[in-house]
Amino acid sequence: MRAYGEGAVVRGFGMAGAIALAALVAGTLSACEGEAGGQGGGTLRIAGASDPDHIDPASGYTFASIALSRTFARPLFTTRPSNTFEETVPLRPDVARELPTRENGGVSADGRTYTIRLRDGVMWNTSPARTVTAADYVRGFKRLCNPASPSGGQGYYRSTIAGMASYCADYAEVDAEDAAAMAAFQRDHDIEGLTAKDDSTLVVRLDHPAGDLLNLLSLQFATAAPREYDAYVPDGAEFRANTISNGPYQITEYTPNKTIVLGRNPAWKASSDPARPAYVDRIQITLGQDTPESVQQQLEQGAADLAWDAPVPNAALARLKAARDPRLAVRRSPSLGPFLVFNTQSPGNGRALADRRVRQAIAHAVDRTALVKIYGGPDVAEPLTQVIPPGNVGHRRYDPYPTPGGAGDPARCRTLLAEAGHAGGLTLRFPYRVSGNNPKIAQSLQADLAACGITARLIADGNGTFYGRTLVTPSDAREGKWDVAVPNWTPDWFGNNGRSMIQPLFDGRNYGTNSTNYGAYDNPEVNRLIDEAQQAEDPARAAELLHRTDRLVMDDAAVVPLLALDFPIFRSDRVRDPLFVPTIQAYDYTNLRLSS
Repeated sequence: MRAYGEGAVVRGFGMAGAIALAALVAGTLSACEGEAGGQGGGTLRIAGASDPDHIDPASGYTFASIALSRTFARPLFTTRPSNTFEETVPLRPDVARELPTRENGGVSADGRTYTIRLRDGVMWNTSPARTVTAADYVRGFKRLCNPASPSGGQGYYRSTIAGMASYCADYAEVDAEDAAAMAAFQRDHDIEGLTAKDDSTLVVRLDHPAGDLLNLLSLQFATAAPREYDAYVPDGAEFRANTISNGPYQITEYTPNKTIVLGRNPAWKASSDPARPAYVDRIQITLGQDTPESVQQQLEQGAADLAWDAPVPNAALARLKAARDPRLAVRRSPSLGPFLVFNTQSPGNGRALADRRVRQAIAHAVDRTALVKIYGGPDVAEPLTQVIPPGNVGHRRYDPYPTPGGAGDPARCRTLLAEAGHAGGLTLRFPYRVSGNNPKIAQSLQADLAACGITARLIADGNGTFYGRTLVTPSDAREGKWDVAVPNWTPDWFGNNGRSMIQPLFDGRNYGTNSTNYGAYDNPEVNRLIDEAQQAEDPARAAELLHRTDRLVMDDAAVVPLLALDFPIFRSDRVRDPLFVPTIQAYDYTNLRLSS
């Protein structure tokens, strides 16, 4: 794989410097908008396996759900899609008029108050159309802690925005099945650090300076919510049938696990949206295809244009690379590719997975060389032996559990298991996603564990339920419905992104429904270091603290990192000028054209 060196765009400047540089680059990039050639119109056809984890932008936390919500829910800030990775890092305004800085009065002298002014002309597709206001963004933040479908990203905001932690703690006590009760709580309780000064001005006050606040405000969690959403249980069936848009597209049809169709939003104005040219007229997502081979066949034959949740199959990848097929690209998206996570709450095997000695034993069992082959070879995948992957703040290459040639050491695994009191082995419940390379990954790990004396019982699981229920339901975890699993993690942003790797996965204070700390890992020293790194003004100091956190997590064997991946992506002949979004490993649906 190629060397990773991204992040230099904003790292090393401190908070004010990072924001100012981002503003400068954003202005340069905006001047280049609209220069690509080709025709507009047509229907973009997307094929894949299953529903996203959530359709509600407040709780959607998979590539598929975020790719979808980007078409109808707009945050205050965004990044540019591009096939050059470095161009995707700087922030630029979306619904906000500009990036707030100290120079333009948007950031206070102490770095704890941000004043954000909304641009004119951003409308909801209500009847009649209605202007998006600062109060809609406050409502969006209030919904993040709802007890029905809480946001997996809420920890970012709870630990940053003044008063949000206490607000969320109180909201957790509200009836999760009563939409009226949730709406009343949001109406009657304020978040101290969020104020709609007027319809077009949002004021955000922080517990402490946070140089990555604008990154947090660029995430799909931080989108506005219209008042109509108060009538529905968040992400419930009624909500999914009644989404409201302030982006260029609106959901016009939704049949679970079958079809999602989007048409143009008549209230959207191109003049109010600098980020989404919205060339195509319609987007049709067809689900129910569980094999990447069937999706790939449709793409190559022209029956579909893009894949929804399926990778390029290995056989096709080798063939397409050999033929230098221009429809294939390998894009950079520095991520914690598949990793093995342990359910530390499982009662199975006498609570064996709560014992770090058992987890450390399993860390010696994995043959990463076999996994590299599954993904198509070393030009696409490389072994990863620490939590923070290359290209992210805090990364340093090291291997705390080395094995000969990286191919696993079952004898060492057996010895350590015996020392932990499990000489007779273990039996583990192992749910796996049915799409993409996931079945092959599960089978490979099953063989590794068997060589160590561990029986892994594989359980097929759809993408939507895997991330939408299986891994994120604490009661299921406590009942031992799963023991080990293999999710993926891509940082929520790049550049000044130290906590987007560590905090969501390993901050024990954020564990709960929809948490991405899937295994309920909790180490007070890790939590303390997360806070210290977040508040560090010196980027070098923050990076050092994050590396120390990485080592603690690996010493506890909270997870077993497996691979760092680049991302092969294929498009049909009809797709012209597609631009890549590395945080969701997909082309931007609003920023491509179709040939006639």
